[in-house]
Amino acid sequence: MNDPKMLWQPSAAFTEKSNMVRFMNEVNRRHGLSLSTYGELWQWSVDHIPEFWGLFWEFAGIIVSKPYDRVVDDPGKMPGAKWFAGAELNFAENLLRFRDDETALVFQGEGQSLVSYTYKQLYDEVSRMAQALKAAGVQKGDRVAGFMPNMPQTIIAMLAAVSLGAIWSSSSPDFGIKGVLDRFGQIEPKVLFTADGYFYNGKAFDSLEKVGGILKQLPMVEKVVVVGYTTEKPDLSKVANAVSWESFLAPYTPTEIDFVQVPAEHPLYVMYSSGTTGKPKCMVQSHAGILTNQLKEHILHCNLQREDVLFYFTTCGWMMWNWLVCGLGVGTTLVLYDGSPFHPGPEVLWKLAEKVGITIFGTSAKYISALDEAGYKPGSDCNLEKLRMICSTGSPLAVSGFEYAYREIKADMQLASISGGTDLNGCFALGNPMLPVHAGELQGPGLALKVHAFNEEGKPVTDETGELVCAAAFPSMPVYFWNDPDGERYQNAYFTKYPGVWTHGDFISVNGKTGGITIYGRSDATLNPGGVRIGTADIYTALESLEAVTDSVVVGQQWDDDVRVVLFVTLAKGIDLDEALVKEIKTTIRVACSPRHVPAKVIQVQEIPYTINMKKVELAVRNVIHGKPVTNRDALANPNCLAQYEGLDELNN
Repeated sequence: MNDPKMLWQPSAAFTEKSNMVRFMNEVNRRHGLSLSTYGELWQWSVDHIPEFWGLFWEFAGIIVSKPYDRVVDDPGKMPGAKWFAGAELNFAENLLRFRDDETALVFQGEGQSLVSYTYKQLYDEVSRMAQALKAAGVQKGDRVAGFMPNMPQTIIAMLAAVSLGAIWSSSSPDFGIKGVLDRFGQIEPKVLFTADGYFYNGKAFDSLEKVGGILKQLPMVEKVVVVGYTTEKPDLSKVANAVSWESFLAPYTPTEIDFVQVPAEHPLYVMYSSGTTGKPKCMVQSHAGILTNQLKEHILHCNLQREDVLFYFTTCGWMMWNWLVCGLGVGTTLVLYDGSPFHPGPEVLWKLAEKVGITIFGTSAKYISALDEAGYKPGSDCNLEKLRMICSTGSPLAVSGFEYAYREIKADMQLASISGGTDLNGCFALGNPMLPVHAGELQGPGLALKVHAFNEEGKPVTDETGELVCAAAFPSMPVYFWNDPDGERYQNAYFTKYPGVWTHGDFISVNGKTGGITIYGRSDATLNPGGVRIGTADIYTALESLEAVTDSVVVGQQWDDDVRVVLFVTLAKGIDLDEALVKEIKTTIRVACSPRHVPAKVIQVQEIPYTINMKKVELAVRNVIHGKPVTNRDALANPNCLAQYEGLDELNN
């Protein structure tokens, strides 16, 4: 743990010119300090939380109509700390501060031509849409929902709604009807945006039939605005209260946008938990909280500049879409992609990176491992000279994923494994331009986030595993949960294990030597054989060395008043699970991990369940093998595969 392999070191020139060092120099100037390392800057930021956020507010040039009275009333109060009280602002106004001819958006739909918008064109389209929504009766506090692909119209609709003080919420069009209703049914939107369909893996999928089914149970929706994407003129006859995007905007010409000024804690987004074990939690997030935290991550941790070209492979049902969009506040160019990342082949996103000059490429750990498994070498196939950073999230990135990226994508770039969550619409641990990259580690905690690994006694530990916690308040915490009037669901979600401390639900360790953080998986999926807690990520990493094993999921099964480890594997084509392979799997895990990690049972399955956002669903498998319901299967990309895990004879002995 103490000496992971260093894979990249920032040059002195790169670090010195970074936004992070500029900010640190400003801290030193204002406070008479001589901070010189990231560790020192982070320590100052968590010891002086109000001073940090106040200075960053200035540094980022947050646009307000009324300044705040104080940064935060009590950073030790969780939940319930009040941020930027007295301030009035608008999130959309901050993202639309640039109105020039620089490129704001580049969009590539699968198999489609590139489309781009300048910042002026984006502003004008948001202006028209804001007028149309206002005429349709949308006002401050109303909910506007998007059931949309990751395309420019989604961003335009969001910014227009938010400019009026309305609350935005979105879902990906590959969600099933129940999954959408479990989300939008709780918040009751007034207007719904949708496309007529979407493209994936060489096929066009219709969305309007699904929308018709959704609307039958959402009678509060007064208007449905439809983008023609898979067809030029979609048939709207079967969709109640539907109007085409073009018709909705036709009466309006661009004018100066009247951004409705709202209090700092006014709701901006409603975000959703994955909902794999129950109805999704609806997390309400604020204008000032999301704006400041996401700009902190973009400006300081990603060193985002106006000339950058920022891409994240995401859907509108994943928080990384919201994170990506905030890059507009820096004036950078955002690259949007809708479709399969492997159609027509594994090169598709890298050819796009070459064509448009992507400098920051964001994706999931699963995608990186899939590239490696496919044997694809982006660095040999494409010109990636402008690429300076890869961000990876969604699940822990294994050491082999780090090594693949530096070997086959680009040797001289920063690989930032990042981790946080929908709950904060940001990261607890992520990259930064002042530190090296070590294999298997996230570079460090985010500024002004008092992140620790807590042991069972609630004490911070290094070089041993513990719960990921944040021990002080931060601006992007949910202001409340929807339909949670007494705050009980909010309290139970984060603050029961260690009162007054945010417990995130990840199992981590902090390297006392490098300061890096290793994620071992969800702590609610942690295995406890013999009462000893072990993370699932160690087992997945060990199995990557076996070519016969293509994927796996590991869970704990209640057995004889204890927990035993059960491993499910998918195998390479033509290979069956026999005694020799079981022995090889167990030996590999024992050598790479420990005897306690060795599964009591190894069982072959045809498919591993994932959420639509490509996160492995250990809890759903655990519920199935214990005969418990998986109540929200629509959150899964492949829910039918759970049938393979039901009633297995191998688990009865």
